[in-house]
Amino acid sequence: MGHLDIEKYFDTVNHDKLISILRERVNDKPTLHLIRSFLKAGVMEDGLVKPNKLGVPQGNSLSPSLSNIYLDKMDKKLEQRGLHFVRYADDSNIFVKSSKSANRVMKSISS
Repeated sequence: MGHLDIEKYFDTVNHDKLISILRERVNDKPTLHLIRSFLKAGVMEDGLVKPNKLGVPQGNSLSPSLSNIYLDKMDKKLEQRGLHFVRYADDSNIFVKSSKSANRVMKSISS
């Protein structure tokens, strides 16, 4: 079994790419605008709101759903390869038969 945790995933999601992925299935400008506003709302640090151009805010109910949408294409590639896996947000367990297979899968997914 290989375990994959995408480092700093929530902090590095590209807003434009996420909205583009959403646009493939959601044809509603107000909804997309609302999601973009949510993404750009900023993060509070030391009592001050810091604007953000990347990342998805953590600790709310929408972020895991957005991460699942963002990583859906990775899931589809794993399925096409016939791999068995479990993913929640940025954490994945990919089930393979050998450490050689695990290394090969991890190398291809990491790129």
